[in-house]
Formats: sequence, C-alpha cells, structure tokens
Amino acid sequence: MIGYLNGKVKFLTGDEVILNVGGVGYKVFVDAVTRQNLQLDVAAELFVHTAVREDAITLYGFRDRETLDFFEMLLTVSGLGTKSALAIVSKISAAEFSAAVSTQDLSTLTKLPSIGKKSAQRILLELKDKVKTFSADSASEFQPAQIISNAFDEATDALSALGYTSAEISAVFKKAPKNFSTEQLIKFALKELNRFA
Repeated sequence: MIGYLNGKVKFLTGDEVILNVGGVGYKVFVDAVTRQNLQLDVAAELFVHTAVREDAITLYGFRDRETLDFFEMLLTVSGLGTKSALAIVSKISAAEFSAAVSTQDLSTLTKLPSIGKKSAQRILLELKDKVKTFSADSASEFQPAQIISNAFDEATDALSALGYTSAEISAVFKKAPKNFSTEQLIKFALKELNRFA
C-alpha cells in the first residue's frame, strides 16, 4: 500500500494531480485545501490513502497526516464512500467536524456535500466515540466549540478587569489561534496590545 509520496507536480486539474516520483507518475485525488497549495513543476509531499477495489487502485492525497486521519475516519461510517469523504474534507476542517460531532450538531453536518439528515444522524452515532479518541490524539487540532468559546470568554473577562475595552479585546482575538487556552489567549492579547511591563 502507498502511504506517502514526495515528488514534483506534473499535472493539475480539478481534484486530480499527477506527481512525478522518481520518473513514475502517480495519479492522486486531493481535497480542495491540498489542491490550493500545489503548483506545477514544484515539489510536493502527500500523505496517501490507497483504496483497492477489484477493478481499480485509487490514491487519495492530503497535505498532512491529520487530514488523512480525518478522511480515513470518515470511511468507517456505513455507506460513506471515498468520493463523499473527499468532498466533506474539502468543505470542513477536521476541527470543525470534530466540534460538530462532539456537540451533536446535526445542522452543520446536513450542510455538507452528499449528507442528508439520515446520513448525518448515522455519522453522529458511529463517530461520537471515535472523534473523542481523535481529539485526544490531536488536542491542538480538535477542540469542541464549547471549550474554545469558554477560553475566549474567560480571557475576555480577565482582560476587561485589567482595563481593556471590549473593542480592543475583540480586535486582538480576531488574530488569535482558535485552539489557544485561556492563559495563552491572555498572553497573546497582552503582547499584541504592547502592554507588557
């Protein structure tokens, strides 16, 4: 099985790339974000899922291991194939998807390509425990929306107590990484506001 490729991009169209690895051209299907980061005749690395069927061997490539793991997790859902999984990965980040499943957010899932209400319910049922495991393995990438919201709320309260206005705090937090803890948010804001003692 092919799990990783590193070579020069020789062809790009839609969601398909041909990667020249040691003189051999590998046709790989990629998600939208990975596709945006690829350029003709420029070296690229892809983490690969190899799908084997009786009539074909198809490669799906991703910019990092976390996105590949997300894609492969989707494939464990009953009735969800590689094309649907690739479309989902192209439309939502692993962190956003993880948050939706963790909070049982049916509305977010039904907005994804090829996902109706029944499919969304099946995803919530079948991936609830897997997403928790996924989150534990990549805590910085997969944080439930409520945890993120609480961190921003707590940091806002702390900064307000120091005399900063809501406008100042809001402007700074727009630049802050969404996966920051309360303490990290406060330190980030103080640095941005140039008020270190």
